[in-house]
Amino acid sequence: MAADDTPPVPASADAADPVVETTNAESNDAADNGDRNDRGQKRGRGRDNRNPNRDRNNPNNIKTGGFGSNKRDFLSKRDQVQDNRAAKRRKVIDGAADGNSYMSIPFSTDEIAAEERRPKRKVAVLIGYAGTGYHGIQINHKEKTIEGDLFAAFVKAGAISKANADDPKKSSLVRCARTDKGVHAAANVLSLKLIVEDEDIVDKINSHLPDQIKVWGIQRVTNGFSCYQACDSRWYEYLMPSYALLPPQPQSFLGKKIIDAAKEKGTYDEYMYRLDDVKNFWEEVEKNDIQPILEKMDPEIRAEVIRILHDTADQELTDDGEPSKPNTDVAKDVEMKDTPAEETTTTEPSKDGEVVTTEATTEATTTETQPPAAKVEREFTPVELAVREVKAAYVAAKRRYRVTAPRLEKLQEALNQYLGTHNFHNYTILKSHTDPSARRHIKSFQVNPTPIRINDTEWLSLKVHGQSFMMHQIRKMVAMAVLIVRCGAPMSLVNESYGPRRISIPKAPGLGLMLERPVFDVSNKKFKELGKEPIDFGKWDKEIQAFKDEHIYKRMFELEEKENSFHLFFNQIDNFRTDYFLWVTPGGIEASHERSDRTAEKIPKALQAELGDEADGVAEDGSSN
Repeated sequence: MAADDTPPVPASADAADPVVETTNAESNDAADNGDRNDRGQKRGRGRDNRNPNRDRNNPNNIKTGGFGSNKRDFLSKRDQVQDNRAAKRRKVIDGAADGNSYMSIPFSTDEIAAEERRPKRKVAVLIGYAGTGYHGIQINHKEKTIEGDLFAAFVKAGAISKANADDPKKSSLVRCARTDKGVHAAANVLSLKLIVEDEDIVDKINSHLPDQIKVWGIQRVTNGFSCYQACDSRWYEYLMPSYALLPPQPQSFLGKKIIDAAKEKGTYDEYMYRLDDVKNFWEEVEKNDIQPILEKMDPEIRAEVIRILHDTADQELTDDGEPSKPNTDVAKDVEMKDTPAEETTTTEPSKDGEVVTTEATTEATTTETQPPAAKVEREFTPVELAVREVKAAYVAAKRRYRVTAPRLEKLQEALNQYLGTHNFHNYTILKSHTDPSARRHIKSFQVNPTPIRINDTEWLSLKVHGQSFMMHQIRKMVAMAVLIVRCGAPMSLVNESYGPRRISIPKAPGLGLMLERPVFDVSNKKFKELGKEPIDFGKWDKEIQAFKDEHIYKRMFELEEKENSFHLFFNQIDNFRTDYFLWVTPGGIEASHERSDRTAEKIPKALQAELGDEADGVAEDGSSN
């Protein structure tokens, strides 16, 4: 991906449909173009002088050789470009996409010829979506994306002609803000050329979309408008359980490192003071929740459970990122990911290092000639059941936690360190300290002082307003602030992270991230002068809030309840023996692993998902890497 501050250049419209624009500014531009053409004609280079004897019966504009020549016929330059583009597109589809494409919808020559030609207009399409199940917003050939479903809906609704359905570039498609895999947007904007003559075009498009994608409205804009270039700033919201602010368990690898370093540096009392009301949290959980469970167990089972819990809390990574002490006695924690018994679940690493879960029901794999396969339910051993019970008790205790005002004040203090313009090279990938595009401006970063409670879990809302964001930047900013609070680290760590030393900052789960809205203040002033409607989501406030409640927040809460995403994220950070994150200890940045050339350094596989180094090419806004 290119430099983040360099907007993507919209592809020229190769479409067969004429584009009509009527603004005064564009009329003046057309007049200027006409003057230039007149001057060109006087010099013998006018558009009409290029081929005054053009054969109107030659629809493909095939040219022939000069006088007395037997040169073969050849296509015009425009047709050659179109043919080359089509050939490249076909090569990509046949190769990477196995002959199928989400961004190329084929129609026959007869279907295209039979379709009525209608003018298309440059518009801004205001959208919202829940990103669960999608590989981000940006359309591509082989992955299911938000734009892929929107593009197909545009074609089905007649907003994009069949002649242009094979390539989004023909419609000059640009998005205001790119969102990563699984990330949501209550409000986002696309700019492109659509056929919008039908008064009910929005309803037609929505009728071809799933419930988790919604078109709020379509507004006419000037022909040169690009929603990415015109966006002044962006608001994001990040939701997370309040238990994310709990300190690491004292027996975990990171917990022990923090305590040992604090005693070594003589800052143990200061560390305990920063923990404030949670300094005794895990001691009380052990006494009130865990010990009663262990006391009920047979002595031999209890000893084995304690050994297993100790081993999983102190695992060293091999070069391949696998635990150095694998435990074959304990099955996967079913309470961590609640999978229905009638489903077969498999996991495999995706290209961005995350784990993709695929589920296939027994019914889906059954044919008429093949009887349903018998369910294979492995019985857990008494030790496995006991371990599951103990781990479930830890998770339940974390969910019961209720954050206090002093704890929230510490989080707000950490977020305040981001305000202003800073070098965020440590908060993204493939950027050095000397890269000018790593400098970003944060306008505000606020935590809502009033948490919300969903079932047994308390949630915090963080809202950040910035001009633009790099890949993973927001999620890494959240992780850094949360780690500082939960580990009792000094606030000065944030300022140190802006320095030249490369440190490893994990990216918080994408589950909680949502694009709240983009801002178009400057463009809206111009639209007002031209008599055009501003890009403003305010008229759909009630609909957007209902959509957020039903399709975004609900998905966040349900997915966290089912998969314990935040618990697993911090459990991974706390319990693997690695020096990547020791900057959060009293030893500071010098105690942590210093990253080398990011394009060459071998990262443990178990940490790739947390660090975000295996990126999927999708950023949190319109920027590219």
